[in-house]
Amino acid sequence: MKKPSRRLPAEWERHAATLLAFPYEGRDWPGKYAAVVWAFAEIIKKVAAHEPALLVVKTGEQQAKVADILSRAHVDLEQVRFFIKDTNRSWMRDSGPIIVKRPDGTREALQFRFNGWAKYGNHRKDQGIPSAVADGLGLPLTQVLYNEKPVVLEGGAIDGNGCGALVTTEECLLDSRVQVRNPGFTKGDYEAVFREYLGVTQVIWLGKGIAGDDTHGHVDDICRFVNGHTVVACRETNRKDKNSKHLAENLERLQGVRLGNGAALNVVTIPLPDRLDFEDLRLPASYVNFIFVKGAVLVPTFNDPRDYEALGIFSELFPDRKVIGISAIDLIWGLGTLHCLSREIPAGKQ
Repeated sequence: MKKPSRRLPAEWERHAATLLAFPYEGRDWPGKYAAVVWAFAEIIKKVAAHEPALLVVKTGEQQAKVADILSRAHVDLEQVRFFIKDTNRSWMRDSGPIIVKRPDGTREALQFRFNGWAKYGNHRKDQGIPSAVADGLGLPLTQVLYNEKPVVLEGGAIDGNGCGALVTTEECLLDSRVQVRNPGFTKGDYEAVFREYLGVTQVIWLGKGIAGDDTHGHVDDICRFVNGHTVVACRETNRKDKNSKHLAENLERLQGVRLGNGAALNVVTIPLPDRLDFEDLRLPASYVNFIFVKGAVLVPTFNDPRDYEALGIFSELFPDRKVIGISAIDLIWGLGTLHCLSREIPAGKQ
C-alpha cells in the first residue's frame, strides 16, 4: 500500500496559532449576543496567554471595535493578528481550512466544501475562509475532490490521533435523509478520501451524536483523542435520557477497537453535564468540546456540579498542562462551544 502523502496532525501537537472569528451579530445567539461578546473576549484572552490568536473580523471598522473590547478585557493584543474577511458565522472548526503536513514537514491547507451543515442556506461567505486564511499564512490551498467532485466535510465531524487513526459518526456522514453531506457516499468512499488527503489508515465509526446537536452528529461533542492511544468519550448515566442508549452503544464500539499497531484503544469516560434547555431547545452541552493550546487545555463548563468531575478527569489526563475551565453557559445557546468556534493552526518546520 502506498505511503500517505499527507498527515493530519493531532491537535495536541505544536501550534503556530489558534484561528477564531469574532461574532459580528447575534443571529446565532438571539437574546444573548451582548453576553457572548464578553465570553468570546475571555476565550481570546486565554488563547493569547498561551499562543498567538488569528482573529477573523468582517471589516476594518469591526476590527477597531473588537480591539477596544479586547483591550478592556486585558487581552494581550500583541498576541492577536487580525484577518479581515466577511463571514456568515463564527464556527471556524467547520468552515475553516484543515491544515495537514507533507512528508517533508511543510504545511498544506485543505478546503473541503462547506454547505452550512446541509441545513442553513446562508453559508456562501464562509466558503471563502480557507482561501483567506491560506493566503494570510502563505500556505498552498488544495480543494478536496473525490471522483472529480468537491467533498463536503466539517472539521467537527472528525478527530484524529496524528498517527493514522480517525474517529467519526455514521449519523453525521452516512445518513441518507437528514442533513446529507455527500449523497451516495459509503464508508469506503469516506475512508478513501481520508486516506488520500489526511493520511488516515484506520477509521473508527461511532453511531450517533448527542441530542440537541444541530450538526446531526458531530463527533467533537462525544469523543476525542487525547493522545495517540487514548480517547475521552461521553457517558450518560441517567437511563431515561435519550443520550444514554446512544452513548452506551458508542462506548461498546470503542472498547472493541484495536489500533493499527495492535494495541487496544484506551477509553476514558466523562459525564455529560445535566440537561440544559433554553426557550424551546435542548442544548448540546459537552465537556468533550475542549481545545488544546500551548501548555494548556481549555474546557467548557456549564455551572454544573459535574464541572468539577470533568476538570478533574482532564487534570489527570494532562498532568503537564494547565486545565482551564471556560464558562460556556451563554456560548452553548449558539449550539456549540470552544472546539466548534476554533481551529488550531499546526506549526511548520522548526
